[in-house]
Amino acid sequence: MKKLVLLLIPVFLLGGTEFCRGEELPLIYKIAIRQEIHQASKRTLVKGLKQANERNADYIILQINTYGGALDAADSMRTAILHQKVPVIAFIDNQAASAGALISIACDSIYMSAGATFGSATVVDGSGKTMSDKYQSFMRSMMRATAEAQGKKKVVRNGDTVEVWRRDPAIAEAMVGKDSAGVLNVTTEEAMAHDYCEGKAQSVGEVIAMLGVKEYRFEEYKPTALDRIIGFFLLPMIQGLLLMVIIGGIYFELQTPGVGFPLIAAATAAVLYFSPLYLEGMAEYWELLIVLAGLALIFVEIFVTPGFGVLGILGIILFAGGLVMAMIDNSIFRFAGPFNWALVVKPVSVVVVSGFFSLGSLLLLVHKMYPTRLFNAIALRTALDGEQGFVGVKVEESSLEGRRAVVFSDLKPSGKVLIDNKLYEASAEYGMISKGTEVRIVRIEGGRLYCEAD
Repeated sequence: MKKLVLLLIPVFLLGGTEFCRGEELPLIYKIAIRQEIHQASKRTLVKGLKQANERNADYIILQINTYGGALDAADSMRTAILHQKVPVIAFIDNQAASAGALISIACDSIYMSAGATFGSATVVDGSGKTMSDKYQSFMRSMMRATAEAQGKKKVVRNGDTVEVWRRDPAIAEAMVGKDSAGVLNVTTEEAMAHDYCEGKAQSVGEVIAMLGVKEYRFEEYKPTALDRIIGFFLLPMIQGLLLMVIIGGIYFELQTPGVGFPLIAAATAAVLYFSPLYLEGMAEYWELLIVLAGLALIFVEIFVTPGFGVLGILGIILFAGGLVMAMIDNSIFRFAGPFNWALVVKPVSVVVVSGFFSLGSLLLLVHKMYPTRLFNAIALRTALDGEQGFVGVKVEESSLEGRRAVVFSDLKPSGKVLIDNKLYEASAEYGMISKGTEVRIVRIEGGRLYCEAD
């Protein structure tokens, strides 16, 4: 019996050692938010939270240093944080202004470095101008709701136990400001005095120590090359440039059918514009269908029906509307309550500004490029005189009637035709005639040739 016990002791010791090895240390997972708040930073946070959950992290630390950014992205980020079951710790190592303040308040705990501040959450437009109180009221309610989401705690006052908010909603609301009152922006010491900061720390290691975790495993979210590429194309400035290429390419293609390159550029920009939005769940298939339907109506209006009327206007509305809808986070349509129009303002502004800037730039580009011979391949010169081979038609030149000519620019229904290496103003007798088509001059009227295709 004693021999059996002696033989079993090493087995139990070995099993106990293996059991101890099986107990993993707590996992601390860090996500760095060190940029302007926009769709790219939202993607970083959402993917980081997903990976932290997949790795069964015990704590998630957000290292924040931002001056704010887009409200729609900030709202999605704070919602993602509030829905986390794992404690999310904010470490403000410099600034958490505006949208950064909203994200910080959504975290379970806040730690700040010496000299750090957070607050100043007033809603402004792209030029930095304060927007109307409608938007400020919305932001104040969001800040209050985020602070209230942290719940209440019990404290003893005058011998009685009472419940108070962990984070005073009035403090969060003051960070937006109201009427003539100043906008609150607090330092580390002030945040601690208002119970908005659990402690002062100079590094992530100090934050972990203040959490009471002595031994732990540490991981950090690191975006892949694909993540960086997608994040780049989600930047508002890049989206605006892609919109300009899309609109400009379509414009040039409609002006000079058959060139090909403008359409290829527009299609490439469209793929780069929609792919990241579709992969992120922002653009859905029905939004892409709206854009395609708008383009189809524009092409029908230009190439099938003469002039420009209802179909063209409807096509422009659908095309622009689809671009706007693709930029809007569809999650705002899934919640009950008043519709948040503030989240629609930015996409509309980007599309409208990009559209007007694109068309204005195209007109300027055309004006600058007309004098060059290279541009003759896709556009006509504005000034054509005899030295350049242009001959105006006179009424008495009836000898041209019945002659054959080649269409130099599309007759839609007016354009230019080439006869004996000379250009003449011409119009299609019926419908439209494409560039390069051989036609016959059927009559001359008002100094203009009228042509028919064989």
